[in-house]
Amino acid sequence: MITPIAVSALIFAYLLGSIPSAVWVGKIFYKVDVREFGSGNAGATNTFRVLGKRAGVPVLILDILKGWIAVSMTYYLVDDLPGTEPFVNMQIVLGIAALFGHIFPVFAGFRGGKGIATLLGIMLAIQPGASSIAIFIFLAVFLISGYVSLSSMVAGFSFPFIIMVLYNTSVVPSLLIFSFLIAILILITHQKNIERLIKRQESKTRILRKKDGVLVK
Repeated sequence: MITPIAVSALIFAYLLGSIPSAVWVGKIFYKVDVREFGSGNAGATNTFRVLGKRAGVPVLILDILKGWIAVSMTYYLVDDLPGTEPFVNMQIVLGIAALFGHIFPVFAGFRGGKGIATLLGIMLAIQPGASSIAIFIFLAVFLISGYVSLSSMVAGFSFPFIIMVLYNTSVVPSLLIFSFLIAILILITHQKNIERLIKRQESKTRILRKKDGVLVK
């Protein structure tokens, strides 16, 4: 049932997701719009690439929190028990609103990021166990390849299968569908990365060795 409170929560989730952490951190502390450098995305990965870890770490944390906080509002909006279908459905709807806000932020001319960090926050709030395994897979692929884009795609595609293996008897159908849609969304938002990977032109992200304040065109 759609209520004024639910609509307000959706709007708030979108506005929360629309907070352009990368853009604001870059402009306030470095006088730089990260969208004009690197990959051109307003996300944590490009912030690491363009401005270094001192800017990238806060942006990453803030982007994750946007998704986590948006989904966590469910506890105050519905009376159903956590894990039940109505509860999970509300979590998914709020998560989608926050993710949409990150990709198309009203506070930054609708030019946002790819939403991977915000998506991580969303899934940590909905399914922390499966998300933790996906994070491990991301880190393993990243340490081997150095490509954040490839690591994100592999982790994203592994997520629905992790859910099916670990929670095959208790998973809410809408969550499984959402997890597959996540994999498709990651593929769509990483089309240019895929092209660069095929051509061996994708830039590696060396977070631990990146010097702060170095702009990369």
